[in-house]
Amino acid sequence: MRASGTFKVADFTPAPMPSTTIKTALPVAIATMEKRYEGEVVGRSATLFTSAFDQGTGTYVAMESFEGALHGRTGTFNFAHSATTQGEGMDNTFFVIVPASGTGELTGITGTGGIAIDADGTHRIWFNYELS
Repeated sequence: MRASGTFKVADFTPAPMPSTTIKTALPVAIATMEKRYEGEVVGRSATLFTSAFDQGTGTYVAMESFEGALHGRTGTFNFAHSATTQGEGMDNTFFVIVPASGTGELTGITGTGGIAIDADGTHRIWFNYELS
């Protein structure tokens, strides 16, 4: 099945970076985020967001805990995603629903998905999923 929707970032809070003795050409950062979803995907997520990024170039890795509904089936699950950008667009994308993380009517969820940002700034998400 495929569920799609849009989302908005409701909160983005930078977190303190643990000290490290290794310095690279791109700064590494950590943040927490909260997102709100509408469409066939309805709900919210709490995100741990890490990145090595500066002036439009870099890579992020995110782990999200989702609470809400896909096509009206309610529950929770985790999903992870990452991408690299070198200005415009995203390359080397990765998106997976974490196996065995589903609860409620989303117990047994597995699958993949994706995120895209339209030219007008609209953030889109989709899940290609199965329930066992």
